[in-house]
Amino acid sequence: MTTVQLIDQVRSRHKKQATNSFFCGATFAFVLILSPAAFAQEASGPVDHTQHMNQAEDMDHSEHMDHSGHDMDSGEMDHSEHMMDSDEMDHSQHMDHSGHDMDSGEMDHSEHAGHGAAATAQIDDGDDTKELRDPHAYAEGEDFGPLGRPRLADEKDFWAVLIERLEAVDTDENSWAAFDGQVWYGRTYDRVNLQLEGEVDSGEIHELRTELLWSHAITPFWDTQLGLRHDSGEDPNRYWMAAGFQGLAQYWFHVEAMLYAGQRGNTAARFEAEYDMLFTQRLILQPRLEFNLYGQNDEIRETGSGLSNLSVGLRLRYEFTRHFGPYLGVEWAGLYGGTADFARAENKPTEQTRYLLGVRIWF
Repeated sequence: MTTVQLIDQVRSRHKKQATNSFFCGATFAFVLILSPAAFAQEASGPVDHTQHMNQAEDMDHSEHMDHSGHDMDSGEMDHSEHMMDSDEMDHSQHMDHSGHDMDSGEMDHSEHAGHGAAATAQIDDGDDTKELRDPHAYAEGEDFGPLGRPRLADEKDFWAVLIERLEAVDTDENSWAAFDGQVWYGRTYDRVNLQLEGEVDSGEIHELRTELLWSHAITPFWDTQLGLRHDSGEDPNRYWMAAGFQGLAQYWFHVEAMLYAGQRGNTAARFEAEYDMLFTQRLILQPRLEFNLYGQNDEIRETGSGLSNLSVGLRLRYEFTRHFGPYLGVEWAGLYGGTADFARAENKPTEQTRYLLGVRIWF
């Protein structure tokens, strides 16, 4: 090859490279210009590319693919082996999904559903909730055997007898015995409660208040009460409907408040509050307050309307055990309103200071 031919060959190569660079740059710019439109078409819906594919098949690249100026002797590559027609490619070996059901609405995941099946129970009762937790899911079919299912505390019936006050009372005018207690039977939330409070003078019951109540827990510290009250003793009997509540108020005050509706439209109310002040775990000082109100005068039982009586006392108790605690105390009591008028008419005192000796028992 002569020098002139070599120079012509180098010029031809540079010319072809420049031509190829121009077409590559133009193609890249064309793609950049059309990219926003292509993305917009993809967002709006499926795009039909068959027209562009047909154009690509009809394009003649022979004028751009003239390599006659290149010396291909050093590596003449025959790509005919690799120029497989895409229409004739057989992917059946790699794309056989006949064993798979690809319908997304009918896919069966039963093989993988075992992870949560033990913790849930399927129901179909028309409710929106289709799965509820099965409380026996992890028992694996085991039961309690011959021992039977254990009963929890709120499933058992209990009973208790509590005598809050069993005491001897001494005043300047007289002395007598007083008592205040209750018996209950039931469970944590519902109980039958029998309450007794009265006085015994000279071996006879001077007065007695008996209440039979149904007690229902509405909060952890408060019970509602509904039932009957019966007043008896030396005076004629009285019958009442009773409703109220009892419980533990803030700062550990024990509170009981009751309303009563009696015969001939008579009404009444009773309120009690007490607090246990612990000096030690055994030595306890208990302040106590109690008063009664009536809606009408009752001349037979010598009670007047409004505030009828009020008592405030202190009892110092020493508990040898939780079930047994003797105490000493002092109490101030007074009569008011119409009740005080009835007492004055019979020359009875309207105010008293009482000295107490008693015991608190429960079992």
